[in-house]
Amino acid sequence: MKHPPIVSREDWLDARKALLEKEKAFTRERDALSAARRDLPLVLVKKNYVFDAEDGRKSLADLFGPHPQLAVYHFMFGENWQEGCPSCSFWADNYDRLDTHLAARDTRLIAVSNAPLETLQAYKNRMGWTFDWVSTAGNGFGVDFGVTFPDKKDPTGRGYNYSGNDTVHSEELPGVSTFLKLADGRVGHSYSTYGRGLDILNMAYNILDLTPMGRQEDDLPYPQAWVRRRDMYGVVDA
Repeated sequence: MKHPPIVSREDWLDARKALLEKEKAFTRERDALSAARRDLPLVLVKKNYVFDAEDGRKSLADLFGPHPQLAVYHFMFGENWQEGCPSCSFWADNYDRLDTHLAARDTRLIAVSNAPLETLQAYKNRMGWTFDWVSTAGNGFGVDFGVTFPDKKDPTGRGYNYSGNDTVHSEELPGVSTFLKLADGRVGHSYSTYGRGLDILNMAYNILDLTPMGRQEDDLPYPQAWVRRRDMYGVVDA
């Protein structure tokens, strides 16, 4: 197995201190980036989206609950799919038990998908998740926020991750969007991120990035080719 060079503790400490300076610079840059993200302007959401939730039909404003902030995870789960995306399931394993912590900072996290509510609930039960999950019920939310592409085409013209490409490789792709409810009840869209912008939400990847072997994806046909739904590791593919 290939590994980094073996050195004395003194040489390791010198190398570690040099890396620490880079880590500190990265942290300062990340804090500045987070501040710039918070300063993004809002665009009002004027379309009347209605979602299917466990306790009935809900508007986008309703999804906030008592909180002024809403974070939406766009979970890849097409209208006719029987299972959620393995990679989105990998990410979703990080979301359970966060609700109390987020509520303490005036925020609600919710997953949104195109599949019918009963399909989402069955998969949620299979995976043992407890986070809130609603169905778009065909309201166009996924298309408008850049994660659903009928016939692998983007009718908005923006392209996935603001690429401008009107053709994508899948009818569903992942993302996160954040919203702020104003004092008068209006909802503003503050931020969306896609692709590698979602890495920060995946604790397993963040842990692997601390290790000598890292993510071990360089020789795979595509990143995450190794990922399985949590209950499918060790199961031989048919």
